[in-house]
Amino acid sequence: MGDEHSLIPKDSFVFKLPKKSPLVLRTVVLLFVMVCTVYICSICLKQIGVVPSAGFLNVEVFERQCPEPNIEPWDIPYVHYPKPKTYSREECSCNPVRYFAILSMQRSGSGWFETLLNNHTNISSNGEIFSVKDRRANVTTIFETLDKVYNLDWLSSASKNECTSAVGLKWMLNQGLMKHHEEIVEYFKTRGVSAIFLFRRNLLRRMISVLANSYDRDAKPLHGTHKSHVHSPKEAEILARYKPLINTTLLIPDLKQVQEMTSKALAYFNTTRHIFLYYEDVVKNRTKLDDVQEFLKVPKLDLKSRQVKIHHGPLSKHVQNWEEVQTTLKGTGFKNFLLEDYRR
Repeated sequence: MGDEHSLIPKDSFVFKLPKKSPLVLRTVVLLFVMVCTVYICSICLKQIGVVPSAGFLNVEVFERQCPEPNIEPWDIPYVHYPKPKTYSREECSCNPVRYFAILSMQRSGSGWFETLLNNHTNISSNGEIFSVKDRRANVTTIFETLDKVYNLDWLSSASKNECTSAVGLKWMLNQGLMKHHEEIVEYFKTRGVSAIFLFRRNLLRRMISVLANSYDRDAKPLHGTHKSHVHSPKEAEILARYKPLINTTLLIPDLKQVQEMTSKALAYFNTTRHIFLYYEDVVKNRTKLDDVQEFLKVPKLDLKSRQVKIHHGPLSKHVQNWEEVQTTLKGTGFKNFLLEDYRR
């Protein structure tokens, strides 16, 4: 039979392709290969249990879990594992850290006390941070500063290595502490911060120290330099030569004001975990430092300070108008301040 008898016209398989058909075909083939490749890859990923998300593979990094500390349940809120932004704690990342604040008043022995704490290998107390007004401008700046300290990101001469076990600062009552006491108490309780109260029992001695320090700030008898604390007997002897003149008219009201501020601070922070110390007791009985180390849960060490006391002996040597001061305080609740109540 001839082609003319075919049921399908032979022209049915004959069609003209455009001139650019090779390019179109290659594009179609390339797209088909890409689709197949993506499909095959997705099948393979499902088989090995990895699921792509948003074009990336989710890789979970598991941090080393720290073992539960062997402590009483009530103590758990005071144990922390900070993660500094400025460095890595490395092998000490699971060493617990406790937060503290030394609450005191100027010229109450807090500088000397802090040098004792910083003599400990595992304690970092970062000084009078809130003496800078901008840091205590409001509650927000206060909290930002505290967060930096307790996250071990506050770098100072007191900063220890990554194995610090207790970190804190020295905070005077008149540096925003009393003004924002409600918010700060809540911060202490929420963040697990312990308070160390340090005050002077003899407020008359404190007043003399405040007046002498104020004079030194202006006169600068030590080679034109103001020093709140000294490290040699000679420097102490030079500063002790100044004898302030006490205003006896304001003496009792001033002493009462300091007493009231101290009482208010204790009342405000009574609900926090705290320890109370008198400077005179720490001077006379160094076992008080053992109590502080126990309070901070650090190993007990023999702590030392290079600071030298400026005013020694009876107060009569350090005041110009001593007889007038005696007359003013005799027969009052402050008469015991006239006595020599400790030696150092």
